[in-house]
Amino acid sequence: MSAADAGASRAPRTAAAVTGAALFAGVGVVLALTTPWTPLPGDVPGGAAEADPAADFTAAEIARSRAFDAAINPPAYAGLVAGLAVLLVLGLTPAGARFLGWATARVRRWPLRVAVASAALATLLRAAGLPFDIWGESVLRRYGLSTQTHAAWLADQAKSLAVTWVISTIALLLLYAVMRRFPRYWWTGAAAGGFGLVVTVSFLYPVAIEPVFNEFRPMPAGRLRTDLLAMAERDGVPVQDILVADASRRTTALNAYVSGFGSTRRIVLYDTLEGAAPAKIKAIVAHELGHAERGDVLWGTLVGAMGVAGAICLLYPLLTSRRLLRRAGVDGEGGAADPRSLALLLALVAVATQLAAPVQHAVSRHVEARADAHALDLTRDPAGFAQMQRELSVRNISDLSPDALEYLLWLSHPPGPSRIAMARDWARQNRVAEPPPLRRP
Repeated sequence: MSAADAGASRAPRTAAAVTGAALFAGVGVVLALTTPWTPLPGDVPGGAAEADPAADFTAAEIARSRAFDAAINPPAYAGLVAGLAVLLVLGLTPAGARFLGWATARVRRWPLRVAVASAALATLLRAAGLPFDIWGESVLRRYGLSTQTHAAWLADQAKSLAVTWVISTIALLLLYAVMRRFPRYWWTGAAAGGFGLVVTVSFLYPVAIEPVFNEFRPMPAGRLRTDLLAMAERDGVPVQDILVADASRRTTALNAYVSGFGSTRRIVLYDTLEGAAPAKIKAIVAHELGHAERGDVLWGTLVGAMGVAGAICLLYPLLTSRRLLRRAGVDGEGGAADPRSLALLLALVAVATQLAAPVQHAVSRHVEARADAHALDLTRDPAGFAQMQRELSVRNISDLSPDALEYLLWLSHPPGPSRIAMARDWARQNRVAEPPPLRRP
């Protein structure tokens, strides 16, 4: 390669790296300025309450939580390690290129080769993780959290794989089309496309993907529904309806969530909440209204889309590295645009995703805490809020004392004792009755 050619090759790689670094710096600034680091502002008279599980949970409940945590962690950690190991072996050795070459050997047109390669690799990875998923499902069934039959569980796994096929195939077809058309500057179009795809999927998710796994119905007419819609109106959050998902066919866990934004925004309650005390349901819905009022889904979507765009820019120097492509067994003329590079691409994405997870979870915990504070402000019922958090923790067998590794890898919400402590802090700040210890004899 001549000096001129080498310089021409370095220029787009440098530009991609600088752009990616700038985008990630932008993400850092946005997170630093907009994350609610102090969800409950102001001093708490007498100091902040201690998050003490023993004050609100019985010894039997604490022991059950620890036993469940000890049972569910091995399949979770083993599945994570095994998945990463398989991807790294496939991506950083010729094994992945050989596998994809075999899977696409009889396919000539490049769009079909990308689609087949995407489906083959997704299926292989799902198969590699299936033993750990089965292990984890057996734990959930043993502790009464799963209500599914084996056939229903396998059907959900098949649906999830099909959704992965569709979304990944669309994304990869767009990416490899840009790679082929603009081999030196594909990162620019791919970054813009990645940003747009993240926003589109987040917008369509409630109406295109959620119905694949659950059926939804409007909350039945009655005093509670009227009160909840009135609470939303008082909060200034436009909510056309509150939906109930048929989650009980899958789990006994209690949950609620808000998804989508704009015209697809919806607040969903699990049908496992039916029969719960109205005060507890109001506290749950008030929490979700906190997310809606702050536009947390849209905010998270845009920040995530910016991060995806930055990651794509940083992928360009790696996917155009001849040394890395040779290591991955993709050393032909096609380079990164060769569909056999898909294993390398997914290995790099997996590493980036794992590195970003602790930051995402830390930010999420603060956003969830802000929604808790919003629920307390809206209902002004810290006792009902604390009771609801206790019931959620007991019914879901939540980890009451997560360790540092669990905080890093899994914990997107504050643990139950911390949320109950916030209710006590809020009560003291607002000079209302503080929730007493909730432990039952």
